[in-house]
Amino acid sequence: MGGSGSDRMSTETTQAQHGSKYDRLIAAARAAPPTPTVVVHPCDETSLRGAVDSASAGIIRPILVGPERKIREIATKFDLDVSGFEIVDAAHSDDAAAKGVELIHAARGELLMKGSLHTDELMRAVTAKAGGLRTDRRISHVFVMDVPAYAETIFVTDAAINIFPDLDAKRDIIQNAIDLYNQAGFGHTPRVAILSAVETVTSKIPSTIEAAALCKMADRGQITGGLLDGPLAFDNAIDPEAARIKGITSEVAGRAQILVVPDLEAGNMLAKNLAYFAKADGAGIVLGARVPVVLTSRADSPRARMASCAVAALYARARRQKAPTVAA
Repeated sequence: MGGSGSDRMSTETTQAQHGSKYDRLIAAARAAPPTPTVVVHPCDETSLRGAVDSASAGIIRPILVGPERKIREIATKFDLDVSGFEIVDAAHSDDAAAKGVELIHAARGELLMKGSLHTDELMRAVTAKAGGLRTDRRISHVFVMDVPAYAETIFVTDAAINIFPDLDAKRDIIQNAIDLYNQAGFGHTPRVAILSAVETVTSKIPSTIEAAALCKMADRGQITGGLLDGPLAFDNAIDPEAARIKGITSEVAGRAQILVVPDLEAGNMLAKNLAYFAKADGAGIVLGARVPVVLTSRADSPRARMASCAVAALYARARRQKAPTVAA
C-alpha cells in the first residue's frame, strides 16, 4: 500500500504549508460566538478539562450537568476555573443524562457533550422514545480523523453506534456524514467510499451487494450531496496507485473523503488502527439527533477533544443558519 515517493512528499508539503487539519477547524469555530453546550456529568479531570479548554478557546459556552459538589471538587483539585459556568445539579450519571436532554428540549443548548459517564448511559437518554432527541433520521457516529499521512481530513462511519446496520440504516449513516461534511465547512460534494474486502460485487460477501445498492440509491436521488462508489477495498479507496493497478476508474477511488464501513466491528478496528499505527487523531460526533452530540473518549488528546467540539459547533451553526425563521 502507499503512493509514490512524490505523492508522499506532496502530502507532507501540503501539511507543512497549511498546518494541522484540526487547527483549521478550531480556528473556524472560534470565528463565531461560542455555542451553548450541555456537558453531561463532567466528573473527572479529562472531561471537565475538555469543557474548560473548549470554553477558553471560545468554541463553546458550557452548562455543566452533574453532582455539583463533585464537579467543584474536581475543578479545585485540578485547578480548573468553572466560576463562570452554570452548573445544574444532578444526583448521578443517569439523572445528569436525563436533565441534559431536558435542557436541549428547553432550547438551553445547541450541543450535547459527553462527560465521564458511559456512552450507553448518555445515548439511552438521547434515543429514548419518550422525551429523547430522536428525529426521522437514524442516529449514527462519525470519526473525523486527522491522519498525518493523508492529505484529506477523513471521516469513518459508523464505528460506535450501529452494530450491524441494514441497507436503510446505511443510507442514513451515509447521508448524516455527507450533511456534516457539506455543512461544517469541510468542502462540498464529498467523495464517499463504501468499503468491503473486495471491489467486485459477489453474493459471498453481502456488504458488496449493499454497497452496489447504495450507489444505485444515490443515482436515484435517495442519497444526495456526495459522490458514491463501492464496493471498494480500503487500499483502492484511499491510494490512487492501488486503484490504478486494479483498473478502477472513478472520481472516488484513491481519493475518498468519507469511508463507510460494513459494520461497527470493522469501523472500530479501522479507526483504532489509524489512531495507533498512523498516529491519527479522531474527533467524535453523533449525528441524526435533534442536536449534534460530542462523544469523546478518555484516550483522546486535548486537541482531539477540542476538535470534536469545533466540528459540532460548526455543524450546529450551519443548521441554525439553515433553519427557517418563524414569523411572529
